[in-house]
Amino acid sequence: MPPARFTPSLRRTAPLLAGALFLAGCGGSPDAGGDGRPARGVTIDNCGTKVTVDRAPERAVALDQGAAEIMLSLGLADRMVGTGTWTDPVRKGLEKANARVPRLADRYPSFEKVLSTEPDFAAASFNYTLGKGGVAPRDKFAELGVPTYLSPSDCAGKDNSGDGDGTRTRPLTLDTVYGEIRDLARIFHVRARGEKLVDTLKARVDRATAAADTSGVSVLYWFANSDSPYMAGCCGAPGVITEELGLRNVFDDTRAEWPQVGWETVADRDPDVLVIGDLTRRAETAESAARKIAFLESDPVTKNMTAVREKRYVRLSGQDMNPTIRTVDGLEKVAAAVGEFGLAR
Repeated sequence: MPPARFTPSLRRTAPLLAGALFLAGCGGSPDAGGDGRPARGVTIDNCGTKVTVDRAPERAVALDQGAAEIMLSLGLADRMVGTGTWTDPVRKGLEKANARVPRLADRYPSFEKVLSTEPDFAAASFNYTLGKGGVAPRDKFAELGVPTYLSPSDCAGKDNSGDGDGTRTRPLTLDTVYGEIRDLARIFHVRARGEKLVDTLKARVDRATAAADTSGVSVLYWFANSDSPYMAGCCGAPGVITEELGLRNVFDDTRAEWPQVGWETVADRDPDVLVIGDLTRRAETAESAARKIAFLESDPVTKNMTAVREKRYVRLSGQDMNPTIRTVDGLEKVAAAVGEFGLAR
């Protein structure tokens, strides 16, 4: 999804906290996998950066909701000291664990706020979060000895050099999401939990794709903004859903992650189904599904589209349209809705 490009004021007073941060990183911890072995250092090649985590983190910060929900799903709430950048309510089943972790900000927390938690590890879902305009560049964390991890789904096979949300040089697959889970499980020394989570997600995908033949059904994924809407290109997280279910994205001719497309073009392509983001944030126009549907049914360009006339709407949270564990949630919802619309064979 397009990261919420909020602009907090970052005074970057990190050096003042260096002493406290050093003390926080000096403690050790047993292996959380329960086998009694001491926690050992881990080195991972991550998005072109070699990341070394000397000990299993005890004071981790998740800078994006996607990273937070993976950590919570791995049972790591007791080793998290903060989260930030939320677009939606936490995933069902994670409410109690999430309530135990301080939320530093609904949007990007300031660098100072993050450092005030004395973190020994920070993870992010988007390249932008660990760049200028987000929380802080990775090298700012590195200067203070805080290792950072960036989701490979936002760098592997993706060019982020432009001004937009990036371009896919090759299609994203769920294997990249599974790789992120395994990386974090390895860093925290809970590999068995990571494998269990991956196996659970794979089984859910198998069930959803076996339930009905949805091949050939055309879809469009609208994330946000009614003035110049962000639609999914071919190859990001919505592309995973499209590929797994055998659907056809009407904008599969662009590799841009979230291109902004005119409504006349949308109407011309006239998809069978509209997959629309139901967001709770307040960064763009038409964030909620209700506002999107109201626009579609009143605008003279869109109200005569097939999916609008037939009310074939699939409501997904922003995180369901993200390359994370919630992509599987989105896949299940789209598969079920296409069947309910009578379009599956």
